[in-house]
Amino acid sequence: MKRHATAIWKGALGDGAGSITTQSGALDNHGYSFKARFEDESGKAGTNPEELLAAAHAGCFAMQLSHFLAENGTPAEQLKAKSVVNIEQEGGGFAIKTSAITLEAKVPGIDPAVFDDLAKKAKEGCPISKALGAIEVTLDARLV
Repeated sequence: MKRHATAIWKGALGDGAGSITTQSGALDNHGYSFKARFEDESGKAGTNPEELLAAAHAGCFAMQLSHFLAENGTPAEQLKAKSVVNIEQEGGGFAIKTSAITLEAKVPGIDPAVFDDLAKKAKEGCPISKALGAIEVTLDARLV
């Protein structure tokens, strides 16, 4: 299976702008810019690669955990996963340092220790976590 996305950038880094289109059409010429990436902490100026990575990581983790929970005979009623990707200055550039996943899970009838084990297994086993092997991935999971 292969998936693709296309990014078009015009201009220099500081004053240029770009658009991202995904194969599915979920993003269709969606804007991104230096401001959206490095200056607007509110996130309202547009998307950026770190936000897209966070979305991919949260989604992948939730899907992986849902599979493990169903295999356990305790399917989830709801999994609310959030990933916060942190980018910091490093040397003459920038580097992604962490992806911190938080999870609020509604899983009727599951033993909390089993839940913790399955959540950890999902964090380590989802394909995006594996791809992020060069950074620290953390998990704060709780049943609600």
